[in-house]
Amino acid sequence: MVLGIISAVVHIALGALLGQTAGGTLGLLIGAVVGLLVGAPFGWAVSSAGTYAADAKGIFLFVVDHTWSLLNTVAGAIYLVGHLIVGHQLDRTASAGSGRVNVVEGVSPRYATTIGTVCAGSSPGIQRHEDVHVFQARLLGPLYLPLVALNYALFTIAPVWLLWHDHTNAPINRFTRYFEIGVYPHVWNEAIAYRIQGTPPR
Repeated sequence: MVLGIISAVVHIALGALLGQTAGGTLGLLIGAVVGLLVGAPFGWAVSSAGTYAADAKGIFLFVVDHTWSLLNTVAGAIYLVGHLIVGHQLDRTASAGSGRVNVVEGVSPRYATTIGTVCAGSSPGIQRHEDVHVFQARLLGPLYLPLVALNYALFTIAPVWLLWHDHTNAPINRFTRYFEIGVYPHVWNEAIAYRIQGTPPR
């Protein structure tokens, strides 16, 4: 409960700070409200699911997620709000003590998606792959999402991955496969995660 409240307060404070920077007192108030709308559901999920274990490791992960990796945590909180709005449910069993918030339903039935510490649509068979993304975000902090976005943009415009792509077993023969079989599994964060667990789509 305490960590969930602290998490919500951090989101509100960040929103207020960004709002004040952008628009003075009015911006502060608007930013604080936005922070509340994002932070309260995330704080509730953290408390409700017991995301962070009550030990040194759990506290350490909480601190990292709310300082160095705060950008990723906020992005994940926004992602979580979207899931909750459409009626998706927390997976409290998978979340408990894991250092992440799991949502039962994913964006796509074919893929799990992890943003920050929020993982949607995962299963025990692929959870380790998704946990790699959580670790990557914690390790790289504010650099993680920009580096992922930059790699997606680069590999979409300049498909250098075609040089090492497995053309025999995963042919790029349709427009959609260019992204699903080509760009997606070759970006650095997915390539690393697939080496640790899972098989890239073919």
